[in-house]
Amino acid sequence: MRELDRAEALGLLATVSLGRIVFTRHALPAVRPVNHFVDGEDIIVRIHEGGALGSLASPAEAPGVVVAYEADVIDPDTHLGWSVVVTGYARPVADADDADRYADLLRPWVGPPTTGALRIRPDLVTGFRLEAEASRPRTEGLKPRP
Repeated sequence: MRELDRAEALGLLATVSLGRIVFTRHALPAVRPVNHFVDGEDIIVRIHEGGALGSLASPAEAPGVVVAYEADVIDPDTHLGWSVVVTGYARPVADADDADRYADLLRPWVGPPTTGALRIRPDLVTGFRLEAEASRPRTEGLKPRP
C-alpha cells in the first residue's frame, strides 16, 4: 500500500464519476452514493430539492458544512487499485453561471431532476494505491552465510 500525495489523489478522483458523500443527518452519520466531477480541486455534486443533500445548506457567513467524499477503484480479483478520501466544507453553488455550467457537465444518474449543485472544497486529501508486491528473491534451499 502506497500513500498518495494531494495532486495524485485528486487526479485519480477526476478519473471516475461515482463516489460516496459522508455527512451528518439528524445528528448521525449518513452516506449517499453520488456522481461527481472535479473542477480544479473542488468536487461538484448535483443535489435535488428536498433530498438529504439539500439539507447541507449553511448560512451565508458560515464556511460550509463539513463532509467527507470518498471514491475508489479496486479490482475484486487482484485487490489492486486506489482509494481517495477528501474532507472539507460543502456549500451550495450560489453563482448562477457556475450552476448552469455544472448542470450541463454533470447529469444525474437517477431522478428526480436536480435543482442545484454542491461544491466541496477539500481541506484534507488522503489516499492510497494498492500495488502488487515486488517479487522477492527465492531463499529456499540457500544456505545461510557464516
